[in-house]
Amino acid sequence: MIRLPHSASFLDAPLHALARLQRIKTWLKAHQHSHRVEYEAFDAVLTIWLMGLVGALPAIVLQEWWLLPLCYLAAFAPSMYIARRLRQHTQGKLRCDWAHLL
Repeated sequence: MIRLPHSASFLDAPLHALARLQRIKTWLKAHQHSHRVEYEAFDAVLTIWLMGLVGALPAIVLQEWWLLPLCYLAAFAPSMYIARRLRQHTQGKLRCDWAHLL
């Protein structure tokens, strides 16, 4: 039996992702008066993410197959948003004050 190191466990990945989202949300909540648009944008991204996660099962039950690709994309909304913000930050196009949290 092959043993993986604890840090390589695939079960830890979702927990790390949720912890990362929690850190960003907490930072944005603490700075929402000076970063109002960014706070609202991230809140919208989290709402889309939740809609994608929750909407997949009803889409299957109701046989609304056209919704499944949208739910799939919505499930990756936070990762895509964070990656895009960090890429724009490194290119100097947009300042990302919460980048140090990752």
